[in-house]
Amino acid sequence: MAERALTVDEIMAILPETPRRLSGLTTGLTAKQLRAAPTPGAWSANDVLAHLRACQDVLGGSMLRIVREDMPKWRAMSPRTWMRRTDYPDWAYAPALAAFERQRAELLATLEPLPASAWDRTARVTGRQGGTDDKTVIYYGDWLAGHQRIHWRQIEQIVAALTCDADLGALPVRR
Repeated sequence: MAERALTVDEIMAILPETPRRLSGLTTGLTAKQLRAAPTPGAWSANDVLAHLRACQDVLGGSMLRIVREDMPKWRAMSPRTWMRRTDYPDWAYAPALAAFERQRAELLATLEPLPASAWDRTARVTGRQGGTDDKTVIYYGDWLAGHQRIHWRQIEQIVAALTCDADLGALPVRR
Protein backbone atom coordinates (compact mmCIF):
# COMPACT_ATOMS: atom_id res chain seq x y z
CA MET A 1 0.00 0.00 0.00
CA ALA A 2 1.38 3.42 -0.96
CA GLU A 3 2.01 6.04 1.67
CA ARG A 4 -0.32 9.00 1.65
CA ALA A 5 0.85 12.09 -0.18
CA LEU A 6 2.42 14.83 1.90
CA THR A 7 0.55 18.08 2.37
CA VAL A 8 2.01 21.42 1.31
CA ASP A 9 2.65 22.24 4.98
CA GLU A 10 4.52 18.95 5.47
CA ILE A 11 6.56 19.52 2.31
CA MET A 12 7.42 23.04 3.42
CA ALA A 13 8.54 21.74 6.82
CA ILE A 14 10.78 19.02 5.35
CA LEU A 15 12.49 21.00 2.58
CA PRO A 16 14.25 23.55 4.82
CA GLU A 17 15.07 20.88 7.39
CA THR A 18 17.16 18.75 5.03
CA PRO A 19 20.24 21.04 4.74
CA ARG A 20 20.16 21.70 8.50
CA ARG A 21 19.93 18.02 9.26
CA LEU A 22 22.77 17.12 6.89
CA SER A 23 24.96 19.79 8.40
CA GLY A 24 24.16 18.76 11.97
CA LEU A 25 24.73 15.07 11.35
CA THR A 26 28.05 15.51 9.59
CA THR A 27 29.65 18.30 11.63
CA GLY A 28 33.02 17.21 12.92
CA LEU A 29 33.50 14.36 10.45
CA THR A 30 36.72 14.35 8.46
CA ALA A 31 36.90 14.37 4.68
CA LYS A 32 37.99 10.73 4.87
CA GLN A 33 34.97 9.82 7.01
CA LEU A 34 32.60 11.66 4.68
CA ARG A 35 33.87 9.57 1.75
CA ALA A 36 33.89 6.29 3.70
CA ALA A 37 31.14 3.77 2.92
CA PRO A 38 29.95 1.86 5.99
CA THR A 39 29.93 -1.41 4.03
CA PRO A 40 31.34 -2.43 0.64
CA GLY A 41 29.15 -1.10 -2.15
CA ALA A 42 27.18 1.23 0.15
CA TRP A 43 27.04 4.97 -0.32
CA SER A 44 29.15 7.32 1.76
CA ALA A 45 27.73 10.53 3.24
CA ASN A 46 29.33 12.31 0.28
CA ASP A 47 27.54 9.97 -2.15
CA VAL A 48 24.19 10.60 -0.46
CA LEU A 49 24.73 14.35 -0.68
CA ALA A 50 25.58 14.02 -4.39
CA HIS A 51 22.31 12.14 -4.87
CA LEU A 52 20.33 14.74 -2.90
CA ARG A 53 21.82 17.48 -5.06
CA ALA A 54 20.73 15.61 -8.18
CA CYS A 55 17.24 15.22 -6.71
CA GLN A 56 17.21 18.95 -6.02
CA ASP A 57 18.23 19.66 -9.62
CA VAL A 58 15.65 17.34 -11.16
CA LEU A 59 12.69 17.47 -8.78
CA GLY A 60 13.20 20.94 -7.34
CA GLY A 61 14.00 22.20 -10.82
CA SER A 62 10.75 20.70 -12.08
CA MET A 63 8.85 22.54 -9.36
CA LEU A 64 10.50 25.83 -10.29
CA ARG A 65 9.83 25.35 -13.98
CA ILE A 66 6.15 24.56 -13.42
CA VAL A 67 5.73 27.66 -11.26
CA ARG A 68 7.58 29.91 -13.71
CA GLU A 69 6.13 28.65 -17.01
CA ASP A 70 2.64 28.01 -18.30
CA MET A 71 2.16 24.27 -18.84
CA PRO A 72 5.79 23.41 -19.67
CA LYS A 73 6.65 20.15 -21.40
CA TRP A 74 9.69 17.93 -20.97
CA ARG A 75 10.95 14.36 -20.95
CA ALA A 76 11.26 12.78 -17.49
CA MET A 77 14.74 12.49 -16.01
CA SER A 78 15.73 10.22 -13.17
CA PRO A 79 17.78 11.93 -10.44
CA ARG A 80 20.17 8.95 -10.49
CA THR A 81 20.67 9.34 -14.24
CA TRP A 82 21.24 13.06 -13.76
CA MET A 83 23.75 12.40 -10.95
CA ARG A 84 25.82 10.20 -13.28
CA ARG A 85 26.02 13.13 -15.71
CA THR A 86 27.39 15.50 -13.07
CA ASP A 87 30.62 15.73 -11.15
CA TYR A 88 28.72 15.86 -7.84
CA PRO A 89 30.27 12.66 -6.43
CA ASP A 90 33.72 14.21 -6.89
CA TRP A 91 32.97 17.35 -4.86
CA ALA A 92 34.27 17.77 -1.35
CA TYR A 93 31.45 17.61 1.17
CA ALA A 94 31.52 21.19 2.54
CA PRO A 95 31.32 22.97 -0.84
CA ALA A 96 28.72 20.46 -2.03
CA LEU A 97 26.59 21.13 1.05
CA ALA A 98 26.95 24.89 0.52
CA ALA A 99 25.80 24.51 -3.11
CA PHE A 100 22.87 22.37 -1.97
CA GLU A 101 21.92 24.99 0.65
CA ARG A 102 21.96 27.75 -2.00
CA GLN A 103 19.76 25.72 -4.35
CA ARG A 104 17.34 24.89 -1.58
CA ALA A 105 17.14 28.56 -0.53
CA GLU A 106 16.25 29.50 -4.11
CA LEU A 107 13.52 26.86 -4.21
CA LEU A 108 12.09 27.91 -0.87
CA ALA A 109 12.13 31.59 -1.82
CA THR A 110 9.93 30.69 -4.79
CA LEU A 111 7.63 28.26 -2.98
CA GLU A 112 7.02 30.09 0.31
CA PRO A 113 4.91 32.96 -1.12
CA LEU A 114 2.87 30.72 -3.44
CA PRO A 115 -0.89 30.64 -3.01
CA ALA A 116 -2.34 27.18 -2.43
CA SER A 117 -3.68 27.06 -6.00
CA ALA A 118 -0.16 27.33 -7.45
CA TRP A 119 0.72 23.89 -6.06
CA ASP A 120 -1.79 22.47 -8.57
CA ARG A 121 -0.04 24.01 -11.61
CA THR A 122 1.00 21.31 -14.07
CA ALA A 123 3.59 20.26 -16.60
CA ARG A 124 3.22 17.71 -19.37
CA VAL A 125 5.93 15.10 -18.75
CA THR A 126 6.84 12.32 -21.17
CA GLY A 127 8.05 9.19 -19.41
CA ARG A 128 10.69 6.67 -20.39
CA GLN A 129 8.11 4.45 -22.06
CA GLY A 130 6.75 7.36 -24.11
CA GLY A 131 3.54 7.90 -22.17
CA THR A 132 2.68 11.44 -21.18
CA ASP A 133 1.29 12.54 -17.81
CA ASP A 134 0.44 15.84 -16.21
CA LYS A 135 2.56 16.36 -13.07
CA THR A 136 1.93 19.09 -10.50
CA VAL A 137 4.14 21.16 -8.22
CA ILE A 138 2.78 19.20 -5.27
CA TYR A 139 3.60 15.91 -7.02
CA TYR A 140 7.26 16.88 -7.28
CA GLY A 141 7.24 18.41 -3.79
CA ASP A 142 5.87 15.20 -2.31
CA TRP A 143 8.46 13.14 -4.18
CA LEU A 144 11.35 15.42 -3.20
CA ALA A 145 10.41 15.80 0.47
CA GLY A 146 9.38 12.18 0.97
CA HIS A 147 12.54 10.93 -0.68
CA GLN A 148 14.73 13.17 1.47
CA ARG A 149 13.35 11.69 4.68
CA ILE A 150 14.66 8.29 3.54
CA HIS A 151 18.10 9.79 3.08
CA TRP A 152 17.98 11.47 6.52
CA ARG A 153 17.86 7.98 8.01
CA GLN A 154 20.56 6.76 5.64
CA ILE A 155 22.94 9.56 6.70
CA GLU A 156 22.15 8.84 10.37
CA GLN A 157 23.07 5.19 9.82
CA ILE A 158 26.26 6.07 7.95
CA VAL A 159 27.38 8.48 10.66
CA ALA A 160 26.54 5.97 13.39
CA ALA A 161 28.60 3.31 11.62
CA LEU A 162 31.51 5.70 11.18
CA THR A 163 31.53 7.02 14.70
CA CYS A 164 31.14 3.58 16.27
CA ASP A 165 33.95 2.06 14.22
CA ALA A 166 37.23 2.72 15.99
CA ASP A 167 39.26 1.68 12.95
CA LEU A 168 38.14 3.94 10.08
CA GLY A 169 40.83 2.36 7.96
CA ALA A 170 38.66 -0.76 7.76
CA LEU A 171 35.91 1.17 5.99
CA PRO A 172 36.12 1.43 2.20
CA VAL A 173 36.59 4.97 0.93
CA ARG A 174 34.64 5.77 -2.26
CA ARG A 175 35.94 8.21 -4.81
